Amino acid sequence: MAITINPRATWGQYAPWYLQKHASDPPEASKNPAWHGDRGVFLHYLGPGSTADLRTEEDCRKEIAEVYLQHKTEGQFEGDIAYNYLVCQHGHIYEGRGEQRGEGNGGEADPIDGRGRNEGFYSILGMIRSDDVASEAMLRAIRDLIGHLRHHVNPHTGKTAGNRILPHSFGYDTDCPGNLHMYARPGSTIDPSVPWRAPADIYVHRTQKWVNETYDKAPGYVICSETGYTGWNTVLALTQGLQHELGISPTVQTFGPGTFNAVKKRRVMPDRESNDNLLRLYNGALWCKGYWASPFLFGWGEESQSSLQQLYGDMGLNYGTVQQSEAMWPHVLKSLLRMDQFRLVPGGDPHIRAIQQRLNSRYVQDVGIPAMSLVPCDGIYSRDVQQGLMMAIQYELGIALESINGYFGPGTQTALKGRGSGTLSGDLRYLFRAACYFNSPTYTANGQTTYLPADISTDAQTGTHLVWLQSFQRFSQIPVTGHNDYTTWAQLLVSSGDVSRDATGCDCITEITPQRGRLLKANGYHIVGRYLDEHLAPGDEGYLGKALKPGEPQIILDAGLRFFPIFQYNGTELGNFTRDKGYDQGKKAHQKAVEHGIGSGTCVYFGVDYDATDEEITSHVVPYFNGVKAGLAEMGGRYTFGVYGSRNVCIRVSKDAGARWSFVSGMSWGFSGNLGFPLPENWSFNQIHEYEFQAGWGLDHNIWRDGSDPGVSAVGQE
Repeated sequence: MAITINPRATWGQYAPWYLQKHASDPPEASKNPAWHGDRGVFLHYLGPGSTADLRTEEDCRKEIAEVYLQHKTEGQFEGDIAYNYLVCQHGHIYEGRGEQRGEGNGGEADPIDGRGRNEGFYSILGMIRSDDVASEAMLRAIRDLIGHLRHHVNPHTGKTAGNRILPHSFGYDTDCPGNLHMYARPGSTIDPSVPWRAPADIYVHRTQKWVNETYDKAPGYVICSETGYTGWNTVLALTQGLQHELGISPTVQTFGPGTFNAVKKRRVMPDRESNDNLLRLYNGALWCKGYWASPFLFGWGEESQSSLQQLYGDMGLNYGTVQQSEAMWPHVLKSLLRMDQFRLVPGGDPHIRAIQQRLNSRYVQDVGIPAMSLVPCDGIYSRDVQQGLMMAIQYELGIALESINGYFGPGTQTALKGRGSGTLSGDLRYLFRAACYFNSPTYTANGQTTYLPADISTDAQTGTHLVWLQSFQRFSQIPVTGHNDYTTWAQLLVSSGDVSRDATGCDCITEITPQRGRLLKANGYHIVGRYLDEHLAPGDEGYLGKALKPGEPQIILDAGLRFFPIFQYNGTELGNFTRDKGYDQGKKAHQKAVEHGIGSGTCVYFGVDYDATDEEITSHVVPYFNGVKAGLAEMGGRYTFGVYGSRNVCIRVSKDAGARWSFVSGMSWGFSGNLGFPLPENWSFNQIHEYEFQAGWGLDHNIWRDGSDPGVSAVGQE
């Protein structure tokens, strides 16, 4: 790794004239044979105060000369500056003792991994003081320096630096390295072995440190990571701190009904709160949510109160009178102690945010639906927003408040077939059009078409609304009525849509015999999905016998059906999804397809049969499909590949790995990957319902999209 390390002469020139030669000369060789520097690095800072006066690079060099002079005259650092390297806020690296033995890590502390602190570790000084925050330039430079030390062999020791990153305070009573503490650990953003991450927040770090120190002995408390980055473990730790202060024991990592009711019963807003620890928790929660609060957490000043009122507004709520703000406080605090965002996030849509705020304002604050929590107001249509939308629709359909639950159950379906399918106006019309906007864009033969934001809130029957709605119905392969009928409502609200609609596709794990083939054909099915293989052998626990049998493809075709091949080994487990396994399974799928005489160009669907999160799709599922693609290519590229999974899985794999077709697991309507995501543009099958077709023969009911994957219509041909 090539980095620039400024030699001592760049700062040595600012030392007193009688020390300039020593300060500017290369560092002297260590006299200590125990110096190895092979354990890692210690981080240091300049001490109390501020470095606001270090505006220019010359200022920084003069400061290093001052540090040198202090260490030189103190006589305890072998007559030289104590640190191996120094890094300024401008991102410049300076040589101190260089590759010689560091002296800055001292103190009466035990050896670490068998080495003394000065013998085994380089010392790096970040040139900040206690009132300062490290700049991104400084952090990147420290990261590059650590990478250099890990890869560059020290010519004096023949060793490279180890992987430890420690604060000077490790095993030693000191505040050093100040606000660099949150970075002084392996895995932080200055660790070159992990991806770069934006600089941490000192106030979040302060909150994490305080909540751990205060509640680590509280029953049930789980220590949160002191990283300076907000995450679930931080807000859940704050939740447990809140529970402890409210007298709930043991504490748990859930803001459930007990916590909600305890806050409600207390009926004390922060500006009237006398419990200092509760105020620290509230201030810390504001910092973690990205709002300014008391820098040292204590008290409740104008900054904290202003931020709280801003948060109410961002949520779509009216802070208003004491009664109004107090009534919403349990809801606000619950949302404050979650990872939900209430400001527009990058990639968020301001029109979606306006809908989110209206859901909170009307249905949580004004109506007060008991089961409804505040939805995020970040401009992203998500699972929680979909739940809030469903509850709002249930209310407008006339479902009793105590029966509103956010589920697309029989009562909701009946109401949608009745009142919901009539002429809409007011709030119910708004919600129908909001659902249209959430499902935008949709696709036509000429490309995508988006729902106009202006159509959301108008009561007028606009031509643009009608065109979009008909395009959506056509794309979803439901009757093109241009009306808010039940089937359209269902398609907008749940991934399965109207499960009673006719379908011409199906899939199953059961062998298709001649009799079964004729039954499928007689019941309106034209294509059936079957598995190419099974990873378990007969006799193994869990063996299903789901693989295509020899001669079965021709039996299916003789019944007047087509079929589409599916491949799934352990598709319900995250551990299956690695690039290497995808590569192996791609080749295996090719071999099995050839054995069954399946022609070239056929699409094989590889299954992701669980609710993969977006992070898991990135880390595991996409690499798996890249492996599938490579495996199929290795075998000559005879077959293309498709993806089976939630809407989000299908969208991501198609975009990031190049899946040809998407087989959507729409019947898993509770999957997070099916909530807040539209049908993929390249969908070919939508699996909407599972039922017992005959005793012992389960069948998945699939919408087969016109003009999409033709499936297999002949075998034994190239």
